[in-house]
This record gives sequence, structure tokens and C-alpha cells, in this order.
Amino acid sequence: MRTHCVIRILALAMLGPMAAASGAENVRPLPNQQEGTFVVKDFRFQSGETLPELNLGYRTVGTPQRDSSGDITNAVLLLHGTTGTGAQWLMPSLAETLFRAGQPLDAGKYFLILADSIGLGRSSKPSDGLKTKFPHYGYRDMVEAQYRLVTEGLGVKHLRLVLGTSMGGMQTWLWAERYPEMMDGAVALTSQPVQIAGRNRLFRRIIIEAIRTDPDWNGGNYVTPPTRWAYAMPLMNIMVNSAPSLHEIGPTREKADAYYDQLVQAAKRLDANDNLYRYEASADYNPLPDLEKITARFLAINFPDDLINAAELKVLEREMPRVKHGTALLLPGGEKSMGHFNQLRGDLWGPYVAEFLKQLP
Repeated sequence: MRTHCVIRILALAMLGPMAAASGAENVRPLPNQQEGTFVVKDFRFQSGETLPELNLGYRTVGTPQRDSSGDITNAVLLLHGTTGTGAQWLMPSLAETLFRAGQPLDAGKYFLILADSIGLGRSSKPSDGLKTKFPHYGYRDMVEAQYRLVTEGLGVKHLRLVLGTSMGGMQTWLWAERYPEMMDGAVALTSQPVQIAGRNRLFRRIIIEAIRTDPDWNGGNYVTPPTRWAYAMPLMNIMVNSAPSLHEIGPTREKADAYYDQLVQAAKRLDANDNLYRYEASADYNPLPDLEKITARFLAINFPDDLINAAELKVLEREMPRVKHGTALLLPGGEKSMGHFNQLRGDLWGPYVAEFLKQLP
């Protein structure tokens, strides 16, 4: 597959849960791959709202190993980004570089948990029927739900590793603060441990307001899905991709315009309320005050050309010393770097995760 084709698949994957599994059908079967849904009864959100039944979709790969007490010892929790699902991890660029024999997250060695966050995949979401009556959730709600899935649904008392990308990376920071004894190690990719502000907040606000001001949105009580907001969604791809890779996709005005149209059509297939909720969910994210609570070994990996997590702000250089066993890497993506999209290149950052795992107690 040529480079620009790979880039296009990854770019479209960031626009929606269905596209997030792009290419997953090309992945050779993985050991003991299963799917399931765990139902949490009477889940209470931070807002005070409750849901009688919260569905949490998940996939598992690999086989649990147990100690003499019967406790699982090899579980790894993998968390996806804002527009992804657990299926993101089955993309060839991740599964074929991370999960095979001898690779960093060898599925013959680890029990991998690929969770669908609230609002995405097979987990409960506004489009299930409640529309804007669905409880407003934040990242902390998502993390609590993941904890309930892992401990109550799958019977895992301790994790070898929590690893997340983008939104999942931000959730990894929250996991390490909220459940510091739950894991041996944590790896957060393409994220920073500070409140979402500046350029990061601005592009999210543009998408949020594009939905809320769409004349067909009707306060979220639409019958025919609104689509005018979709014309703002390509902004997401400008933020998550690098200038060289975008130019490779659209080297002429005609090809760039065709790609824009392709992105708009992909966005139109998304549910407006689902998309609104997942962007608004980031409003409660701010792990900065509690970084000293992190006791597990922690690795943060970012990229110099990631517009969302701007390296020039020097957040990790300033804040990582507060994390007792924390390490930060600013990893160049090379000639084919794709900015924030580098999170989907397991061959690029996987070796650093392998080395990190060797250092865990």
C-alpha cells in the first residue's frame, strides 16, 4: 500500500467509529479474539444524572494468565481517541506492529482489553434513542466506566499496563491519578497533563458550535440528521495530520478539494449528537493538580509536529518532574511524520513501549 493511501485510511479513521476499523479486515487472526458488552446498572455521572443501564462494549485479545490466587496477571488496557473505538487497535498499522509474537504487546503473552469509551462503538450513546436527554458525560465518567468494565466485567484486579492515544492518552493520566495502585505502568501518547485550552480548545469549540448552530440540529431533537455542521469537520484533519502528509494527499488544488469533499461526506455519516457529546466531554479534563498522586511508572510520548499537543508549550518539560517515576519522550516522526496521527504508527513508538515494559517491576 502506497504511503498516501495509508495516510488517507488513517485520516478517515479519525472521522468516525465505523472508519476507525479501516483495514481491520486485513489483519490476520489474533489469538483468542473476542467481543462482548458489559452492562453497568444505575450508573451515576458526575453531573448527577443516572442511566439505568450503561452498556460498555469491548474486545479482548489473548488469554488471561493467573497466579496461585487465581488473579489475572497479564492484563493490558488499551484506550482509543476521540473519534475511535476499541477497533482502532485492530488497524494493520497497530495490530501488525504491536500484537504479533515478539512484538511489544505480544497477544500470546498479554491479555489485551480494547474498550469502547462511553459514547462510542458499542457503548451507550445519545443516538441509541435518548438524544440530548442522554446524560452529559466527561472524561472522568469514561474512566470510571472503564474501571468498572475491567474490575467488575472482566474480573481484573490489577493491570500490567494502561496505554492510550489522544483522548485515551488523556484518560491514561486520569487512570494513573485516580487508581494509582491499579497498574504497574502507564503510557500516554499524544496527550498532555493540562486543561484543554488555547489552540486545542479552539478547534473543539468550532466543531461544537458548528453542530449547535446548525439550523437542522433543532436542539438535538432532529428526525432527519443535520449535516451542515459537517463542512467544519475537515478542520479536525488539519489539526491531527502534518503539512507534508496532507500535501501528499492533496498535491494539487483539485485533489485537495476532492479530499475535503471526501472528509465532509464521511462526517455526514456521523450522528450530530454523538459527535457533540464526545467533543464536549473534554471540558472536565485537567490532571495537573494531582500529578503527585501518580505512583506507577509513567511514560509520555509526544511528537514535535503535533498541533494539538504543541511541543513549543513545553508542558511535559515543566510538569513531568512532579511525576515520581515519570519519563517524557518527544519522538521525531521522521520524513513521513504525520503529526498527531503518529499515534497510529505502532512501528514508530512500539519499541519504546517494549523497553518501558522491561523496566516495570
